[in-house]
Amino acid sequence: MKTHAATMEGLQFEDKASLGHRELKLNGLGIRSIFIFKAYVAGLYVSDKVASTQDVQRYSGPIRLQLRMLMEIGARDIKQALVDGMRKNVSETQWLAMQDRVGDFSRTIESIGVVRQGDTINLDFVPERGLLLAVNGVDKGGAIRGVDFYNAMLAVFVGDDPVDTRLKWGLLGQLAP
Repeated sequence: MKTHAATMEGLQFEDKASLGHRELKLNGLGIRSIFIFKAYVAGLYVSDKVASTQDVQRYSGPIRLQLRMLMEIGARDIKQALVDGMRKNVSETQWLAMQDRVGDFSRTIESIGVVRQGDTINLDFVPERGLLLAVNGVDKGGAIRGVDFYNAMLAVFVGDDPVDTRLKWGLLGQLAP
Protein backbone atom coordinates (compact mmCIF):
# COMPACT_ATOMS: atom_id res chain seq x y z
CA MET A 1 0.00 0.00 0.00
CA LYS A 2 1.40 3.38 -1.01
CA THR A 3 1.09 6.27 1.37
CA HIS A 4 1.53 9.91 0.56
CA ALA A 5 3.92 11.85 2.76
CA ALA A 6 2.99 15.27 1.47
CA THR A 7 0.94 17.21 -1.04
CA MET A 8 1.93 20.48 -2.70
CA GLU A 9 0.08 22.28 -5.46
CA GLY A 10 -2.32 19.34 -5.58
CA LEU A 11 0.50 16.87 -6.30
CA GLN A 12 0.90 13.94 -3.93
CA PHE A 13 4.40 12.69 -3.24
CA GLU A 14 4.99 9.16 -1.97
CA ASP A 15 6.60 8.94 1.45
CA LYS A 16 9.11 6.35 0.17
CA ALA A 17 10.94 5.47 -3.04
CA SER A 18 13.20 2.57 -3.92
CA LEU A 19 16.49 3.23 -5.67
CA GLY A 20 19.65 1.12 -5.96
CA HIS A 21 18.19 -1.58 -3.70
CA ARG A 22 17.71 1.00 -0.94
CA GLU A 23 14.59 2.51 0.50
CA LEU A 24 14.58 6.29 0.42
CA LYS A 25 12.33 8.63 2.40
CA LEU A 26 10.93 11.97 1.34
CA ASN A 27 13.21 14.58 2.93
CA GLY A 28 11.28 17.65 1.83
CA LEU A 29 9.29 19.40 -0.90
CA GLY A 30 9.66 22.79 -2.53
CA ILE A 31 8.21 24.77 -5.39
CA ARG A 32 10.17 26.53 -8.12
CA SER A 33 8.63 29.81 -9.14
CA ILE A 34 9.85 31.81 -12.11
CA PHE A 35 8.57 35.34 -11.78
CA ILE A 36 4.82 34.83 -11.21
CA PHE A 37 4.72 31.33 -12.73
CA LYS A 38 4.97 28.09 -10.80
CA ALA A 39 7.23 25.80 -12.85
CA TYR A 40 7.45 22.59 -10.80
CA VAL A 41 7.27 21.00 -7.39
CA ALA A 42 10.39 19.09 -6.37
CA GLY A 43 10.87 16.34 -3.81
CA LEU A 44 14.18 15.13 -2.40
CA TYR A 45 14.45 11.46 -1.39
CA VAL A 46 17.31 10.16 0.77
CA SER A 47 17.79 7.25 3.18
CA ASP A 48 19.05 9.50 6.00
CA LYS A 49 17.69 12.97 6.73
CA VAL A 50 19.66 15.90 5.32
CA ALA A 51 19.09 19.43 6.60
CA SER A 52 21.92 21.48 5.07
CA THR A 53 24.02 21.91 1.94
CA GLN A 54 26.90 20.27 3.83
CA ASP A 55 24.74 17.25 4.72
CA VAL A 56 23.88 16.81 1.04
CA GLN A 57 27.52 17.13 -0.05
CA ARG A 58 28.58 14.47 2.49
CA TYR A 59 25.73 12.12 1.62
CA SER A 60 27.04 9.02 -0.15
CA GLY A 61 24.05 6.76 -0.82
CA PRO A 62 21.38 6.69 -3.51
CA ILE A 63 19.42 9.91 -3.84
CA ARG A 64 16.47 11.05 -5.94
CA LEU A 65 15.45 14.54 -6.93
CA GLN A 66 11.96 14.34 -8.42
CA LEU A 67 10.48 17.24 -10.39
CA ARG A 68 6.73 17.33 -11.07
CA MET A 69 5.96 19.83 -13.78
CA LEU A 70 3.31 22.52 -13.32
CA MET A 71 3.86 24.07 -16.75
CA GLU A 72 5.31 23.23 -20.16
CA ILE A 73 9.05 23.83 -20.47
CA GLY A 74 11.38 23.09 -23.38
CA ALA A 75 14.51 21.00 -22.96
CA ARG A 76 16.70 23.92 -23.99
CA ASP A 77 15.44 26.02 -21.07
CA ILE A 78 15.89 23.12 -18.63
CA LYS A 79 19.41 22.47 -19.90
CA GLN A 80 20.35 26.15 -19.68
CA ALA A 81 19.07 26.46 -16.10
CA LEU A 82 20.82 23.29 -14.92
CA VAL A 83 24.14 23.95 -16.65
CA ASP A 84 24.22 27.60 -15.53
CA GLY A 85 23.30 26.56 -11.99
CA MET A 86 26.00 23.91 -11.90
CA ARG A 87 28.59 26.41 -13.10
CA LYS A 88 27.66 28.82 -10.27
CA ASN A 89 28.10 26.16 -7.61
CA VAL A 90 31.51 24.66 -8.43
CA SER A 91 35.08 25.94 -8.62
CA GLU A 92 36.80 26.59 -11.94
CA THR A 93 38.89 23.43 -11.48
CA GLN A 94 35.82 21.30 -10.78
CA TRP A 95 34.00 22.81 -13.77
CA LEU A 96 36.87 22.06 -16.14
CA ALA A 97 37.11 18.47 -14.85
CA MET A 98 33.42 17.89 -15.65
CA GLN A 99 33.25 19.23 -19.20
CA ASP A 100 32.87 15.86 -20.97
CA ARG A 101 30.12 14.88 -18.54
CA VAL A 102 28.42 18.28 -18.85
CA GLY A 103 28.29 17.65 -22.60
CA ASP A 104 26.77 14.19 -22.07
CA PHE A 105 24.24 15.61 -19.60
CA SER A 106 23.32 18.42 -22.00
CA ARG A 107 22.68 15.95 -24.82
CA THR A 108 20.59 13.77 -22.51
CA ILE A 109 18.44 16.72 -21.47
CA GLU A 110 18.04 17.83 -25.10
CA SER A 111 16.72 14.35 -25.91
CA ILE A 112 13.67 14.85 -23.69
CA GLY A 113 12.16 17.53 -25.91
CA VAL A 114 9.33 19.34 -24.17
CA VAL A 115 8.06 18.44 -20.72
CA ARG A 116 4.43 19.21 -20.06
CA GLN A 117 2.27 19.89 -17.06
CA GLY A 118 1.91 16.63 -15.15
CA ASP A 119 5.20 15.11 -16.35
CA THR A 120 7.67 13.72 -13.81
CA ILE A 121 11.46 14.01 -14.12
CA ASN A 122 13.64 11.87 -11.86
CA LEU A 123 17.26 12.84 -11.42
CA ASP A 124 18.64 9.81 -9.58
CA PHE A 125 22.08 9.01 -8.27
CA VAL A 126 23.06 5.39 -7.75
CA PRO A 127 26.69 5.27 -6.48
CA GLU A 128 27.78 2.30 -8.60
CA ARG A 129 26.21 3.75 -11.77
CA GLY A 130 26.02 7.55 -11.56
CA LEU A 131 23.34 10.08 -12.50
CA LEU A 132 20.31 8.59 -14.22
CA LEU A 133 17.60 10.73 -15.80
CA ALA A 134 14.08 9.47 -16.45
CA VAL A 135 10.95 11.22 -17.71
CA ASN A 136 7.64 9.62 -16.77
CA GLY A 137 9.50 6.44 -15.86
CA VAL A 138 11.37 6.20 -19.19
CA ASP A 139 15.18 6.31 -18.96
CA LYS A 140 16.87 8.98 -21.05
CA GLY A 141 20.52 8.73 -22.06
CA GLY A 142 23.17 6.75 -20.24
CA ALA A 143 24.48 7.05 -16.71
CA ILE A 144 26.79 9.97 -16.01
CA ARG A 145 29.44 8.83 -13.55
CA GLY A 146 30.77 10.63 -10.53
CA VAL A 147 29.40 11.80 -7.23
CA ASP A 148 31.12 15.12 -7.97
CA PHE A 149 28.90 15.58 -11.02
CA TYR A 150 25.71 14.64 -9.19
CA ASN A 151 26.59 16.95 -6.31
CA ALA A 152 27.15 19.79 -8.78
CA MET A 153 23.73 19.13 -10.34
CA LEU A 154 22.08 18.84 -6.93
CA ALA A 155 23.73 22.11 -5.84
CA VAL A 156 21.52 23.88 -8.39
CA PHE A 157 18.67 23.11 -5.99
CA VAL A 158 20.28 22.89 -2.52
CA GLY A 159 23.76 24.39 -2.93
CA ASP A 160 25.27 27.64 -1.74
CA ASP A 161 23.90 29.50 -4.80
CA PRO A 162 20.57 27.73 -5.49
CA VAL A 163 18.18 28.56 -8.30
CA ASP A 164 15.49 29.36 -5.69
CA THR A 165 16.16 29.72 -1.95
CA ARG A 166 12.58 28.84 -0.94
CA LEU A 167 12.88 25.65 -3.01
CA LYS A 168 16.21 24.84 -1.31
CA TRP A 169 14.81 25.16 2.18
CA GLY A 170 11.74 23.13 1.29
CA LEU A 171 13.86 20.27 -0.10
CA LEU A 172 15.96 20.33 3.05
CA GLY A 173 12.79 20.05 5.14
CA GLN A 174 13.30 23.50 6.64
CA LEU A 175 11.36 26.72 6.78
CA ALA A 176 13.02 29.48 4.79
CA PRO A 177 14.94 31.85 7.08
